[in-house]
Amino acid sequence: MRFSFAAAAAMLFASNAIAADKPMSSTSMSPAPIVFFDIAGPDAAKLKSFYAGIFDWNIDAANAIKTGALDGTLRQDPAEKIIYIGVPDIDAALAKIKAEGGSVAMPRTVIPNVVIFALFTDPAGNRMGLVETKK
Repeated sequence: MRFSFAAAAAMLFASNAIAADKPMSSTSMSPAPIVFFDIAGPDAAKLKSFYAGIFDWNIDAANAIKTGALDGTLRQDPAEKIIYIGVPDIDAALAKIKAEGGSVAMPRTVIPNVVIFALFTDPAGNRMGLVETKK
């Protein structure tokens, strides 16, 4: 599993959605908003040109993406796309994910003063992310 902690750090700076103004109820995961996304591939410069040119996304020198609605990042590694879902309690969400047939790809990880996140795999093998949204 390859995941850039620089990309995780970029999450905080690239996305205002991570620190949601209204925290979700701690008793329910619904509705859980998508708060961030990654687009990865072997040539980040080519991806930057592609997405900025076609969709008019603002992509800065650190590959942080501003779409106008949802922020993300470009990563230069094997092609994988990850969406990050905001939840108030990552450990509770991971327990529900395991109970429903998913698995934990990366446990709850804290990058101090930046982000708290985890990665999971759904029953179909799709890798997704979680971002803890409570303050």
